[in-house]
Amino acid sequence: MAKTTEPTIIKKYANRRLYNTGTSTYVTLEDLAVMVKGEEDFVVFDAKTGEDITRSVLTQIIFEQEGKGGQNLLPITFLRQLIRFYGDSMQGLVPSYLEFSISSLTKEQDKLRAQMSEAFGASAFEMMEEQVKRNTEMFERAMKMFMPFSLPGAAAPASGTAPAAAPERPAASSGSDLDDMKKQLAAMQKKLDAISGSKD
Repeated sequence: MAKTTEPTIIKKYANRRLYNTGTSTYVTLEDLAVMVKGEEDFVVFDAKTGEDITRSVLTQIIFEQEGKGGQNLLPITFLRQLIRFYGDSMQGLVPSYLEFSISSLTKEQDKLRAQMSEAFGASAFEMMEEQVKRNTEMFERAMKMFMPFSLPGAAAPASGTAPAAAPERPAASSGSDLDDMKKQLAAMQKKLDAISGSKD
């Protein structure tokens, strides 16, 4: 069907029936969803008051689509956060932000489809799990650098030994322990300097 420049007029009557003035037929929300997917523009007016109720009807379409099993697009976290924005000082920015985001996604959808197709061909879930595993390992290595007592030379006491509540070593040996600590801290500082240098 050739697309017209003018949006199709849909009238909603008191009995909740929707009337397509372009085809002179009654339609359902599912029919309107098909029109949206086919990029056929329309506006919905209340037949009695003449009020533009397009927004509420589109919201009803989303609600109906979300109600279908396996077709959920809106995460619960997103919905909760969206509700929190009502009445918030940021409310005025949300529509523009969402419109910009979905517009960017729409422009890049062909590229994303190609990338997803390639990814699923190579088991996307395995790739994602592998990436998460690598990120976790990197995080653990980074944390170890900030834990001096986990470095070599500062191992935990062997099993069966008494707790180190009161050291029994002579006072002279405490100097040796202090020297070891200084060496470990110096090694850590070198690693930190190397990291900061590589970032620069």
